[in-house]
Amino acid sequence: MTKAWLAALLALLPAVLSAAECRTDTFEDVQYSICEVDMSVADLRVFLKSPEGETLGSFSRVRVQLAEDGGDLDFAMNAGMYHSDRRPVGLYVENGQEHAGLVTSKGPGNFGLLPNGVLCVREGRADVIETLRFADRAPECRYATQSGPMLVVDGELHPRFLVDSDSRYVRNGVGTSNDGTRAVFVISNAAVNFHTFGRLFRDHLDLPQALYFDGNISRLYAPELNRSDIGFAMGPIIGTVVRGQPE
Repeated sequence: MTKAWLAALLALLPAVLSAAECRTDTFEDVQYSICEVDMSVADLRVFLKSPEGETLGSFSRVRVQLAEDGGDLDFAMNAGMYHSDRRPVGLYVENGQEHAGLVTSKGPGNFGLLPNGVLCVREGRADVIETLRFADRAPECRYATQSGPMLVVDGELHPRFLVDSDSRYVRNGVGTSNDGTRAVFVISNAAVNFHTFGRLFRDHLDLPQALYFDGNISRLYAPELNRSDIGFAMGPIIGTVVRGQPE
């Protein structure tokens, strides 16, 4: 069978093309759920609203929307902070269209604990980029979400993190490799502080850039791990899209 015939045959199959590998791992006696995305083959997207303008807010509603085009989620998690009406706090780009602008000023809460950053998804790569660096470079992202604080910047932990901080929550975030082909999404399965969470990305996962998404309300959809977390409506959601139904 020629390569052309094989490609044509594969295009007709309803098989799932998975680009996220999820696993459970332990770092310093804390268990984490980790989903690693190969950006050379992944279809990584962010989701916020339906075509009718309604906030999706849950993994199940994202799946319903994708099913209309024969797709499904392979993995997903909440992807950044949001206002009470579920609007993103910072930059939000979906399918090349900017829905909320970049915020570069210092502000309250974790988002304003500078430096913060942006996850920028482009063809074949995903990059966590510090916000001021992002503003200077102005990359064209097909999908993007801004959050904060940065966990790791150029291999260094955020300067405000304290090793003995008693601010502990279930936290989630993302780290990326220098070449952009490796995007690793993590949620802690127990409460941790920022210093521990940042070191997980830097020391255990060997990622030079990492961004915090949120804490306490953090949720994960990972059929591979038998997880489909539920709760009140979320704002931005990020996930990999596949054809067919994941098993």
